[in-house]
Amino acid sequence: MKFAFGMPRLIELKATMQPWELSVTGADQTRLAKLADDLGYDMISVPEHFLIPRAHVDLSGPHHFHAYAAMGYYAGATSRIRINSSISILPLQHPAITAKALSTIDWLSGGRAMVTFGAGWLEQEFDLLGVPFHQRGRMCDEYLAAIVELWTSDDPQFEGEFVSFRDVAFAPRPVQQPHLPIWMGGEADAVLKRAARHASGWWPYLTRPEDIPAKIDFIKSQPGYDGRPFDVMYGFATSRVGEGHAVVDDPRARPGMTAPEIIDRLGWFGTLGVTMSSVPIPAVRSISEYEDYARWVIEEIKPKLA
Repeated sequence: MKFAFGMPRLIELKATMQPWELSVTGADQTRLAKLADDLGYDMISVPEHFLIPRAHVDLSGPHHFHAYAAMGYYAGATSRIRINSSISILPLQHPAITAKALSTIDWLSGGRAMVTFGAGWLEQEFDLLGVPFHQRGRMCDEYLAAIVELWTSDDPQFEGEFVSFRDVAFAPRPVQQPHLPIWMGGEADAVLKRAARHASGWWPYLTRPEDIPAKIDFIKSQPGYDGRPFDVMYGFATSRVGEGHAVVDDPRARPGMTAPEIIDRLGWFGTLGVTMSSVPIPAVRSISEYEDYARWVIEEIKPKLA
């Protein structure tokens, strides 16, 4: 089992945020990123939204990063840990811009970038940015193909409904070959089929843990899946967030669980096919207490899941 680091105040979700997180600053996050790197955590991931309609602020909060900007910063502050998005909203930026941002991070970090793409769910955000919400699935399929073309071809060419290019040069390409890891976020059949064609990992959001094996079987049954190694990320807090970021009371995923409870749940996740998880941020009172907790997870929990 690999361990993702729960960076505080990446997103102010009512379902998961602890009150002390509101005092976390960028300098605090920089120190925590370095700590996660030093302790041996495997991944930091960054959520993304661009504009939150007022009607959604109560559940979603106003505080969201641009995923690639934050990923580049965390990559520059660290030397070993992988940097991912969780998720980046694929249809909301031109695929050439996305491809360039991610290949830049991968090249500068020596091959530590990853990306989890999602189709997006907040229709008002699409409307505000002038992107057709009900075409986002087709856009995702086309954008993914265009991004991979830019990352892998000596003479990139693409002709599609939403994006076209030819007679262009694209560099730097990702350090990782054939390209940096792509994961898909979400649980709709279209997302899982996309994962089978393009991805080496899946990040569910509304899937119940007990439904994960069937979803993995569905992915691996698709014609696009070629037997490649496939990761599944499922954090403890995932089951505490419902549709539209609604609060879900899941006593099995509460913060502050004991070591045996955490080990048992992570062991169960492993039997379901989960390869990476994160322990929920507990009800501590300060950054220093959270640093102590982060050390405790690596020293007391991770060795039991090796």
